[in-house]
Amino acid sequence: MLTVYIDQTSGVDASGNGSVDQPYQSLAFALFSTPTAEAETTQYQIRKDADALYDAPTQSATKKAKKDAQGLEKKRLKAQAEERELKEKAEKRERRLQESKKIVLTEDPSLPKPVKSKIVKLESFREQRVRVSGWVHRRRDQQEITFIVLRDGTGYLQAVLTGNANKTYDAVTLQLEASVELTGLLKAVPEGQRAPGGHELVVDYWRVLGAAPGAEEAFTNRLNEQSDPSILADLRHLVLRGETASSVLRLRAALLSAFRQSYADSDLLEVTPPCMVQTQVEGGATLFKFDYYGQPAFLTQSSQLYLETCLPSLGDVFCIQESFRAENSHTRRHLSEYTHLEAELAFITFDDLMTHIEAIICDTVDKLLVNPATAALIKTLNPHFKAPSRPFMRMSYASAIAWLNEHKIQRPAEDADGNVITKKDEETGKDEPVMVDHEIGDDIAEAAERQMTDIIASPIFLYGFPAELKAFYMQKMPRKEGEQGPVYTESCDLLMPGVGEIVGGSMRIADMEELLAAYKREGIDPAPYYWFTDQRKYGTCQHGGYGLGVERFLAWLANRFTVRECSLYPRWPGRATP
Repeated sequence: MLTVYIDQTSGVDASGNGSVDQPYQSLAFALFSTPTAEAETTQYQIRKDADALYDAPTQSATKKAKKDAQGLEKKRLKAQAEERELKEKAEKRERRLQESKKIVLTEDPSLPKPVKSKIVKLESFREQRVRVSGWVHRRRDQQEITFIVLRDGTGYLQAVLTGNANKTYDAVTLQLEASVELTGLLKAVPEGQRAPGGHELVVDYWRVLGAAPGAEEAFTNRLNEQSDPSILADLRHLVLRGETASSVLRLRAALLSAFRQSYADSDLLEVTPPCMVQTQVEGGATLFKFDYYGQPAFLTQSSQLYLETCLPSLGDVFCIQESFRAENSHTRRHLSEYTHLEAELAFITFDDLMTHIEAIICDTVDKLLVNPATAALIKTLNPHFKAPSRPFMRMSYASAIAWLNEHKIQRPAEDADGNVITKKDEETGKDEPVMVDHEIGDDIAEAAERQMTDIIASPIFLYGFPAELKAFYMQKMPRKEGEQGPVYTESCDLLMPGVGEIVGGSMRIADMEELLAAYKREGIDPAPYYWFTDQRKYGTCQHGGYGLGVERFLAWLANRFTVRECSLYPRWPGRATP
């Protein structure tokens, strides 16, 4: 009679054999492992641990173990069935592969000559034979039919492979993201069925132009929705092939086009200032410096100064140009390189400036929403988007400080050197910042701005910031007789819900002596700015302008969590690839 041993502490089911030296861990596994022919003649000895003596299991323990053993047997049978099914599928696929090598697909010369077309232009070619090239975006096998969704950058097309077209070696081995050329009859889909564009291509001839790998190198193995953000950044060139990323970039292109049309409607002329400069606009701490033929130079922070020089000859102007900030910021709304839409206008007041900004933004959004294609993109990316209502709220800096304090929105306290003051939290034991109310003179932080815009839930012009918080070129507000306190500027920031600041603008100093004094106050050598100063020497005028961050605007429009999703290849500290 065979004796099987079970040690519930030191035994091992998978590698044990039921001997005294290698006992099983569970009675259920011991029963499961005993051959049916030996079940009646086998006795079992069980103990809790090495300090206990082996003894026969109780009836209740045996009854429970038999039930568990039946479960193990079911799992074994299921695993065998799955293994058998996989083997049969592999054999079937191998037979199909071998058979597919015998099939050579040729184009039937008796068929009408196909019309070559981009997907976006296909609707007018229904019931005609067409030829389309693109990338395999999706693939679905259904018995003897393969459905392909083709992508060519202009749209998506459903194609159907049947018969020999679905039996070739290329058809059997086709992978996602392979580039192909499809030829066949374009048919409207029957009523009640859906397909991109309302039609599908019944393929009679096709060929692979560029194969894509399978197995470990398959597209979906390298990239999926659960991929780590660092992997998504490294594989940005592949992320762009996705529907969401490409839709954001398509909307971006439409946005820039709409902005250009809005400026044309307002008689602003587009110019192209240089990106390599030898002057600063927003402060030297955020300049990217490089050697320019032995001279120090910088990547531009803003094209504003150059736009000002255009006013006397070209009138009101704008530019869409890259700007660069060497700011070690990792927030979701900062980039080291971003697209800067800037404009400059002559003979205006501060009120005119804010009215103009509001009009350009609303006109641009209206243009996007009236266009069916761009309206559909916005609807897909941001289903709850509504055009902002006019007029935008206007709130002075001083009123904003009061509003933040009324709503208990505080800021971290700082010492004289600007370091955050902390204290140990009694519950967590961690150092936490000491929070205090806002005061006049504070630079309102991004977090506080966002809280305010999210609560108010509409666009807000914050205006009239203290001079010490703003750039040297900004026009100061006239002080009333006897007025004390800080000097305010004719400056404004436009804040949008969910994003915060998307526009910063101001009136510019028009008086030459005042500008020279500003250079001196900021410790700036006026010599390199001679061309900028000359604007005040030769016929000065009241003028103002602004800069709009295109990625931030797009993040608001498309409801993107971070501006990194709104740039083709975003750059931030530590990231300059691919």
